[in-house]
Amino acid sequence: MPDHVTQKAAPAGGNGKGDSRCAQDALPAEALVTGTPPPAPQPTASFGADDSEFVHQELDLAGRTVYIPHMPWGGSVLFAACFRSIGINGRVVPMGDSVTLELGGKYTSGEECYPQRIVTGDFMKLLEVEKIDRDKIAFLLPTANGPCRFGQYAGLQRQILDEQGYPDIPMVSLSSADGYRGIGRHAPQLIRTAWRAIVCSDILMKLLLKTRPYEVKAGQADAAYLRGIHLCESIFELPLTNKDRMAELTAALVRIRDAFRAVPLRQENRPLIGVVGEIFTRLNSFANQEVIRHLEAAGAECWLAGVAEWVWYTNEEQFRRLREERRRASKTWLRAVLTKQVMERDERALYECFQEDFHGYEEPHVPHLLKLAKPYLPAAGCGGEMVLSTGGAIHFYELGWDGIADISPFSCMNAIITEAVYPKVSREHDGFPIRMFYFDGTQGDLDRDVEIFLELARTYQRRKKIPRQM
Repeated sequence: MPDHVTQKAAPAGGNGKGDSRCAQDALPAEALVTGTPPPAPQPTASFGADDSEFVHQELDLAGRTVYIPHMPWGGSVLFAACFRSIGINGRVVPMGDSVTLELGGKYTSGEECYPQRIVTGDFMKLLEVEKIDRDKIAFLLPTANGPCRFGQYAGLQRQILDEQGYPDIPMVSLSSADGYRGIGRHAPQLIRTAWRAIVCSDILMKLLLKTRPYEVKAGQADAAYLRGIHLCESIFELPLTNKDRMAELTAALVRIRDAFRAVPLRQENRPLIGVVGEIFTRLNSFANQEVIRHLEAAGAECWLAGVAEWVWYTNEEQFRRLREERRRASKTWLRAVLTKQVMERDERALYECFQEDFHGYEEPHVPHLLKLAKPYLPAAGCGGEMVLSTGGAIHFYELGWDGIADISPFSCMNAIITEAVYPKVSREHDGFPIRMFYFDGTQGDLDRDVEIFLELARTYQRRKKIPRQM
């Protein structure tokens, strides 16, 4: 080193950023007197989604409208009606658009998943564009355990609202951990009504997807679907008893079934594609750029995994955790068993009139999906859509279908893992076509990707060894 350059010595202590006196000044006075170091900082408590303090907050929703994201649109309309049945004004957020993405990008860092960007954009659009009175609005965003980031974003949404000057706007994040305390004494009624709404929404979506590709006159199936949603909505929003509501729903579903049966259809041999993937992106048509309509326009028929599958999966996970904790003799176990029995009875009653319509489209039971996925992704070590999507792909192969479209947000961990195992799944199941469709709000040549995938599906359709059940 040249003599004229003086090297400055690093100060002692403080990791090179201060001297030893700085460290002494930071110690409590009693530590300097006694010479006893202070206790090490204790870590803060860690919570899963069901245990988070966030979901235990008391909520006052009087005079407020609770806005619900699309998952899918029709299901959210029915879910909002369920809130109205207990005196809480539930509504669905407006359709997503470029403003949704602009505001979602403005208030997120870019590290969040695509669904969070859409939800944040939809919520902030109501405040900044629609200018809804902050004293008359609340937002619903569910929490969930497991690896999916989206299930943890209710807390982030709360933080965004606080930072933008809306600390008084409630975030409704329903959780069974607190007995759904945020919605008060009507919780048991709402939860059962909401389950029926989920089942009805899935039924109507299946009728739509089974009919629309073959309709002679474009738009008739969509019209039947919309009329069916509004008919069910008119029943769900009424303050009926469970018995009376079920009677009204079963009668309405017969009318809806007959309306779909009355749609004139063409006879075509289309490849049947099972649609799986991350739950928000596959169900939110804005998030997935209406990919199912693109598949239909290119010559496919699609079958969409619905919301009920996820509900059954969470129930199955609850039983698994209770078994691991050796709590099969607990009240929690008994309550879970009774709840499952009620849910099964309601589901059977609502599907009763569709046995002929859904022959060959039978829904897989979640334990069966977990069994199918186990050689690739065992449920004990993997959680979320990755297990359901993998099991679903194998289930649809066994039914003699023609391919799988996995619809997921770009960078989704569940999707990345399933994409890693899909080649092995395909090889071990006669080259069954499986295609990932990623979405992140950017524009791509979706039709090109769809055409390439369907060419593989048609080739498989001609040579497959397992005939489709009709």
